Amino acid sequence: MTAKIQFAKGFDETVIPDVRLTRSKDGSNGAATFYFENPDALAQDFTADVTGMYLSDEEGELLTRDVQAKFINGKPAALEAKYVMGTPAAWDRFIRFMERYAASNELGFQKSDSD
Repeated sequence: MTAKIQFAKGFDETVIPDVRLTRSKDGSNGAATFYFENPDALAQDFTADVTGMYLSDEEGELLTRDVQAKFINGKPAALEAKYVMGTPAAWDRFIRFMERYAASNELGFQKSDSD
């Protein structure tokens, strides 16, 4: 099974997001913010309701309901979703998903220069 992102069960999102990660200094928790510009889930022919962001791979599914639409001139233009990891184990699980998602979509990782 390849890693995939869905906003409604059964509908794979093909738009690749910009993902920003933050983590506490002690590594006890973290958050990932996903930004999808013009995602499939906002297309006029998309018939399902956005019910959350589902991150699925062979280990199972991660879920966040913290999904917000961004509008430009009254029209939906983007989706922003936040996934919070409250433990080091949750962080590690998320990173494993992202490694699989990156491999599935031929993506790379770029570390921030803010350190």
